[in-house]
Amino acid sequence: MTDRVLVRSAILGASAGARSMTPLARLALRRRGWIRVAAGAAALGEMAFDKSRRAPSRLKPGPLAGRVVLGAVAGATFARRRGAGIAGPAIAAGLAAAGASYAGARWRAYAEAHDFAVPGAVAEDAAAVALAWVSSRD
Repeated sequence: MTDRVLVRSAILGASAGARSMTPLARLALRRRGWIRVAAGAAALGEMAFDKSRRAPSRLKPGPLAGRVVLGAVAGATFARRRGAGIAGPAIAAGLAAAGASYAGARWRAYAEAHDFAVPGAVAEDAAAVALAWVSSRD
């Protein structure tokens, strides 16, 4: 495994910490058919629901675990496509997802306290997409 695969997997994990489906949607762009459509729809749906007051805290055990697991899956998938082992990248991506979840929660609290909750959430969307895009490009 190269360090590059490990770092890029961790960046994908950080993207999952912000928006859990975004890195998987990015990786699904190379697929055809329903997987690509389903992953893209899930990512867009998550971005829309995230702005709702009904969205649970990402730091509750269930949502946090989901972000960590989906980050690990994205990291492992990326590594497998690069012909590398999956354990290290999955662990790095899962840890990065956890860290980014906490950082994102702090950012959102700051944005809400300073009256720019929706723009702050949109900025987080953009960061998640940028991280997923840059880390998984060829």
